[in-house]
Amino acid sequence: MKKILLSCLLAAYSISFAQTQLVFVFFKDKPNKAAFYANPLSELSQKSLDRRTTLGIALNDQDAPIEQTYIQNIQNLGFTVTDYSKWLNGVAVNATPAQITTLQSQTYVQSVESFAKNLSSTGTKIAHHNKWQDFYSTNKTQTLFDYGSGSEQIDQINLRPLHLAGYTGTGVTIAVIDTGFPTVNTGSAFSRLNNNNQIKGGYDFVTKSTNIYEPSLNAHGTVVLGAIGGYIENTFIGSAPDANFYLYRSENADVEIPEEELYWIEAAEEADRKGVEIITTSLGYYTFDDPQYNYTYSDMNGSKSFIARGAEIASNKGIFVLIAAGNSGAQPWHYILTPADNSKVFTIGSVDSTGNSSTFSSFGPNSLGVIKPDGSTRGTSSTTVNNNSTTVVSGTSIATPIAAGGVACLIQAFSTMNRDTMKNRLRQTASLYPSYTDQMGYGILNFGSFYNQVLNTSDLVKKQKLSIFPNPVSNILNIATESEVLSLEIHDNLGRLITKNINEKSIEVDYFPKGVYYLKVQTKDKVYYEKFIKE
Repeated sequence: MKKILLSCLLAAYSISFAQTQLVFVFFKDKPNKAAFYANPLSELSQKSLDRRTTLGIALNDQDAPIEQTYIQNIQNLGFTVTDYSKWLNGVAVNATPAQITTLQSQTYVQSVESFAKNLSSTGTKIAHHNKWQDFYSTNKTQTLFDYGSGSEQIDQINLRPLHLAGYTGTGVTIAVIDTGFPTVNTGSAFSRLNNNNQIKGGYDFVTKSTNIYEPSLNAHGTVVLGAIGGYIENTFIGSAPDANFYLYRSENADVEIPEEELYWIEAAEEADRKGVEIITTSLGYYTFDDPQYNYTYSDMNGSKSFIARGAEIASNKGIFVLIAAGNSGAQPWHYILTPADNSKVFTIGSVDSTGNSSTFSSFGPNSLGVIKPDGSTRGTSSTTVNNNSTTVVSGTSIATPIAAGGVACLIQAFSTMNRDTMKNRLRQTASLYPSYTDQMGYGILNFGSFYNQVLNTSDLVKKQKLSIFPNPVSNILNIATESEVLSLEIHDNLGRLITKNINEKSIEVDYFPKGVYYLKVQTKDKVYYEKFIKE
C-alpha cells in the first residue's frame, strides 16, 4: 500500500512539474523612483548620463531600479528569483497554473506573461545540437603579412578612410554579448587590448559570476571580439582596434533555453549602466530544447519576444545595437531570428568576397514587413583571431562585429549624430540603396562613403575639388587642387605610413613596389583620401 501511495505521489509530482513554465511577473510601479531622479548616479554611470545628454535622451522610469521589496515578496511566496529586469520592471520565475493565479492576485503585480508559445505542445525535449558548429571554418593560419588577412573585409566596406583619418574607435565603448571569452585574457592576439586597458570589465549572466574567461566556455565570443579589437602585428587588425570593451556572457552554448533572453536583457542593462555606445550580438532565437517555447515566423514581429523588447529599449537609450541576422538561409526555416526582427536594431546579413549574399545568411523581412537585414558585410570566409593566431570563419556572427567596428569609427567621428540618423545614412550609402533584397537588405555597407558625404554636407567644411594624376603612376604622383596643401601622406595596404611630404603638391613613388596605396591629402579646409596604383 505504501509503495502504491508513493507511486501516486511521484506521479502527481511529475504532472505538477510538467505544468511548470517560465513566466515573467510585471510589477505595477517603482515606488522609489523619486530617489533615482534625485540622484541618477546611484544607478547610472556618468558616461551613461553623458550619452543621454549628448543625444538629447531624457531619463525615464525604465532607468530607475526595480523595487527590492517586490522581489522579496515574490521570494516569500516560495519562488526562486535569479533573473529580473528593471527595463521591463519585473522578475522571471517558474510557476504552475495555480501559482500563476496566486501571482496575478498580488497587489503589486501588473500582469504575468508566459514565455511559452506552444502551450499545447506535447513534444519531448529535443537533443540539443551545437548551433555554433557551422560558425567555425577550417584552420587557424599563421599569416606572414597583411592588414592583415582581414584587409579584404575592411576594404569591402570601405572602412580604411576612417582609419587613415584617425578614427579607429578611440573613446568608444562596445559591449559584446555572447557565449564567453576564453583566451582573451591570455592570448597574444588580445595582448594589445589588455596592455592598453581597453577591456573595461565583464560578467557571466548565465552563472552569475565573473568567469568570462573560463577555458571550458565556447569561444564564439572570443572570435567575435577578435574581429573588432584583435591585433597581430603585420598580420591582422580588427575593424575598431582602439575601441574599449565590456564582455558579457548571456548564452550557454550547451543548451537553448528561454532564460537566455533574460540573460541578454540583464547584460544590456548593465552595458547601459556603464555607458556603452554600442552593443553587438551574434545571437538569435527561434527554437528551444523544450518545444513549447518555440517561435513561429509570425512571432518575428519585433515585439513578441522578450529579447526583442529589451533590444528596442537599449536602442531607445541611444545605444547602437547591432544583431546578426542568423545562419538559416539554406534551411527550411530561412528567416531572420529574434532580436534581429526588431525595427530599432541594426540587423547584419552576410556576403562573400564577390559581394553576393552568403547562402547561409537568413532572409527578411520581419513578419510585419520591416526590411531586414538593414545591411551586409563579409561573413563568408572572414578573418578574425583566436588565442594567438588568425582563423577563418563564416557566418553572420562574424559579419556583425566587422560592422560594429565600423560603427564605432563613425561614432568617434560624429559623436553627436542622432543614432537613428546614423542608421538611415548607413542604409542610404549601402550598395543597393534605394533597392534591397530580402537576404542582403540595402546591400554592402560603405563607411567611407558615409564619412565623406557627411563631411561634404557639413557647414563647417568647404567643398573643394581635388584630383590626382597620373593614376596608375610610375614615378611622381601629382595633386591638382586650388586649396593650399599642408601635407601628403602615403599609406600601404596595411594602413602603415610609408612617406610624407609637407607643403607640396607632388610626391615621388618611383621606388615603391607595385601595388595599391592610399594617399591622404591635408588641405587648409579638409582631408581627402584617394586610392592609387603604383605600376
